[in-house]
Amino acid sequence: MCRVFAYIGPEIPLESLLLEPENSLINQSLDPELHPHLQLAGWGFGAWSKHLLKPEEPFLYHRPKAAFYDDNVQGIIPSLQGSTLLAHVRASSYHAGVVLTDENCHPFTFEGTPWIIAQNGALPNWRLLQRELLPHFEDRYLKQIKGTTDTEFLFALLLSLLDGDSDENVKKGFEKLLEVIVQAMEKLGLPALTKLKIALVAPGRIIGVNYGCGHDGETHVAGDWKNLRPSADGEGDMALSMLLEPMYLLMGKNFLDHEKSYKVDACPDGEATSAIFASEPLTEDGDEWLNIEFGEIVALERKGEHITKKVSKLKM
Repeated sequence: MCRVFAYIGPEIPLESLLLEPENSLINQSLDPELHPHLQLAGWGFGAWSKHLLKPEEPFLYHRPKAAFYDDNVQGIIPSLQGSTLLAHVRASSYHAGVVLTDENCHPFTFEGTPWIIAQNGALPNWRLLQRELLPHFEDRYLKQIKGTTDTEFLFALLLSLLDGDSDENVKKGFEKLLEVIVQAMEKLGLPALTKLKIALVAPGRIIGVNYGCGHDGETHVAGDWKNLRPSADGEGDMALSMLLEPMYLLMGKNFLDHEKSYKVDACPDGEATSAIFASEPLTEDGDEWLNIEFGEIVALERKGEHITKKVSKLKM
């Protein structure tokens, strides 16, 4: 399972987000709390800071090796701070066919858009589905694809389907994305479980999405993700469980008052100054985290000192 981590809030040292917490993203790649598989296929992050020479552009870092083996981590991250961050560790099959390059490490970015993207998910048969999906692409995004991942392909397709960058336009873009994917699956006879747990990030904004389709290409998927986890006798459906599992949101204030932790002080809606969107809860008290359930999209935006939140259902 890939891991996704996004932050918006006050400008803070990136080491407080990526290195210092016991359950930091880099530590998860070696000693995960959930889904105990090592993430060996690379990692990366993108961050915006008013202190960069080009503050309107993200500082991007990618490394096609396990994050816990990255000898650049201690040299680069302690020198950076930011108010918006998207980070990712990449999981993939353990075989020689996996392409380990900078171009295949999340997050992905294209010229002509404020967004960067990372996901914990997969679009099976995406190379074959291109036969039906390519007509939906705009050339300006298609020609920027550099790597061989389904995520970069999906990013170019999503951007091509957007009519604007407002929350509502992005929501409609994600709905159209799944619609054209399912139509392509049906036409080519290639239905497959498709997990799309995506963080789309721009300065001061996070759009978090948790959706997809089931084994037969159905978008209305039901079940209890915990009960679907394989038991000791082998019963269960791990893929369907992971599809239906929530994404997680933490909001609050005074993040830096809790040293080496992702804890924040709870506060009423409208008073939060920091927000974290992640693929798993990162504190021992999981009750602090809001579940973004299957079929939901959350839009977060920092306006002034505070963060607005809107959770809605996707049309699927």
